[in-house]
Amino acid sequence: MAARTTDGNGTPVPQRLLAAATRLFAERGYDRTSVQEIVEAAGVTKGALYHYFGSKEDLLHEIYARVLRLQQERLDAFAEADGPVEQRLRDAAADVVVTTIDNLDDASIFFRSMHHLSPEKNKQVRAERRRYHERFRALIEEGQKQGVFSAATPADLVVDYHFGSIHHLSTWYRPAGSMTQTEVAAHLADLLLRALRP
Repeated sequence: MAARTTDGNGTPVPQRLLAAATRLFAERGYDRTSVQEIVEAAGVTKGALYHYFGSKEDLLHEIYARVLRLQQERLDAFAEADGPVEQRLRDAAADVVVTTIDNLDDASIFFRSMHHLSPEKNKQVRAERRRYHERFRALIEEGQKQGVFSAATPADLVVDYHFGSIHHLSTWYRPAGSMTQTEVAAHLADLLLRALRP
């Protein structure tokens, strides 16, 4: 008889494993969480984990990669949309804040634990992030070429400025705080646009 691929609620095994790993890595840290604890929390066998993920490290990589895939798809849609470049950049800049806050555990786990990745996986993640940043930078450069954005600050530095603030969200953002994720996103996107004004 084949192993069940979903639980009683219909949740597929890979999602159950990722949910369990995310919760445990957030609570205990990546290095203090065992494979056994993950499979017990997910209600599956070690064999099931190794069927879908080759290792605990693969789980860590996928926790981050799934967020980055979502953000890349959304950025591509904003970049290819009709409309002025200022609106497309503002939409993309706000969206990456909202999607990061929506997945704050995933992002904070990854940035705390990425040093545990093998050099090969680390290189892969850096390449995936670079692709995202390059697409974001291309929007800035498009506006600079059109004269809509100032070219006084290099586009690379503008990208680093925006993403530096995003990478620190997990250190201060709280859902019960004074600002909603949409308000934080609007403020950070406005800061970015103000920095680019000619």
